Amino acid sequence: MANFPQNPNFTGFNTPSRIEADIVDLVHEGTIPAGLSGAFYRVQPDPQFPPKLGDDIAFNGDGMIARFHFHDGQCDFRQRWAKTDKWKLENAAGKALFGAYRNPLGDDPSVKGAYRSTANTNAFPFAGKLWAMKEDSPALLMDPVTMETIGFEKFGGKMTGETFTSHPKIDPSTGNMVAIGYAASGLCSDDVTYLEVSPDGELVREEWFKVPYYCMMHDFGITEDYLILHIVPSIGSWERLEQGLPHFGFDTTMPVYLGVIPRRAGLKQEDIRWFKRDNCFASHVMNAFQDGSKIHFDIPEAKNNMFPFFPDVHGAPFNGREAMSYLTRWTVDLANNTDEFAAITRLTDTAGEFPRIDDRFTGRPYRHGWMLEMDYARPVELKGGSAGGLLMNCLCHKDLVTGEEQHWWCGPTSSLQEPCFIPRSRDASEGDGWIVQVCNRLEDHRSDLLLFEALDIAKGPVATIQIPIRLRFGLHGNWAGAEAIGLPA
Repeated sequence: MANFPQNPNFTGFNTPSRIEADIVDLVHEGTIPAGLSGAFYRVQPDPQFPPKLGDDIAFNGDGMIARFHFHDGQCDFRQRWAKTDKWKLENAAGKALFGAYRNPLGDDPSVKGAYRSTANTNAFPFAGKLWAMKEDSPALLMDPVTMETIGFEKFGGKMTGETFTSHPKIDPSTGNMVAIGYAASGLCSDDVTYLEVSPDGELVREEWFKVPYYCMMHDFGITEDYLILHIVPSIGSWERLEQGLPHFGFDTTMPVYLGVIPRRAGLKQEDIRWFKRDNCFASHVMNAFQDGSKIHFDIPEAKNNMFPFFPDVHGAPFNGREAMSYLTRWTVDLANNTDEFAAITRLTDTAGEFPRIDDRFTGRPYRHGWMLEMDYARPVELKGGSAGGLLMNCLCHKDLVTGEEQHWWCGPTSSLQEPCFIPRSRDASEGDGWIVQVCNRLEDHRSDLLLFEALDIAKGPVATIQIPIRLRFGLHGNWAGAEAIGLPA
């Protein structure tokens, strides 16, 4: 019997959904551009069964992938489970067999050695496949048309590390997918792999290196010549797991590092430059780029931990005000002989997270960025409960050349999920296109998909697409043109 815990992680808007669905031509208001052809994929953690140990965090739910297929001025919907090894084993048993988030010590003995991936963090179309990602395991491949699961990708045994990132980048020059794998030699290890995958899905590079300490390495940046990796003390250890503590905990006493790692074969540890700064929290990356000998790395930075479910290792209570993050530019100079940062520059007074860009400018100088904004000066009525974490109630566009910002508020009883940029055409100028994102209608326990003109978000969505089911708090998603994934245009 599916008796889920009666707490905020499993009730209200966060009640498990567990729905696979096919809906043709969703009802919408406004106008879906007739020339918009392709699909937006996104993923949500959605537990198949109540947690084995009685409770769990939202980040440990099974991956449920939604696809919004745009064509001929309409939008079709398909949703499917990412059928990981975990999902299949538990589905056959009719109950949860795996324990707490990234802690195998509580697993049923029957699943020892199985991939623990939930494939619930990113849905990434690439090389004709849909990659469902959780960074504790290899990526899970799915068919982007049928959305049936294919299996975990180890590149015919060429990939020797145990893990693959949830935040790959596509190099616009080569078309290669650039990735990392942290805890590459085993849980809580300080080994990391740097990988590149060709546009046809072949692993063309895997290099190993070590980091200053083990932590959550959820995202990173690239430039033309370097992989840029921030090391922030959301730390973990086997000792924590043995004590039954959450896998990660934040340590305010430890320094933060920025690694500049050459993107070349034969990487040696001494090739890496590590720059060091005072403690802060930072997770998602907006972009990075080279400027002569300087590297610029743009990231939402907070004074303290943003994740209350990964608590302070010294017992300090969660500090919501200090958890507010602001887009900040970290600059290091490879011409310097010290490990000091050249500059740390706040780029906005708008609190925000889940930053996105026009991905065609990944690793290059860029102008436009979008974020989910946390504006607590606006009315808030959390009827039906929050969709998770800090309230993201506005979409923000930042022009990094002029400094100007636009803001769109979703209303007092709604919140927003990560935006995604869609270019108007392959050769359109930067930012010329649309923003697509899910909107949580908290009071009504349903969801909408919003479509904006990317450089004119302040006027509101050009189309509001009604989803007749509730999409839970989701993490990351991406767009692919119809021709790249074999969908009809």
